[in-house]
Amino acid sequence: MEKTNQPLSAREIFGRNLRRARRLKDVSQEELALRADLSRTYVSEVERGVRNVSIDNMGLLSQALGVPLRDLVDPAMFKILDDSSE
Repeated sequence: MEKTNQPLSAREIFGRNLRRARRLKDVSQEELALRADLSRTYVSEVERGVRNVSIDNMGLLSQALGVPLRDLVDPAMFKILDDSSE
């Protein structure tokens, strides 16, 4: 993914926030996938912003991590940990 000054899409925001939340909770992609009854490949694609995730799967992933869905779609959430913006 190229760096541009364009705002992130909702899919990219969700993916980045999902990855940050997962790492903060020290959960592997494999464990998250098992908890959400999804494949690890799917979780990886969602986190990288290449998979267009459904609202149902967004709910499964947020529940599996114990993080409110609203936090995972909030562009400002986890912003302090954004190491790729500068």
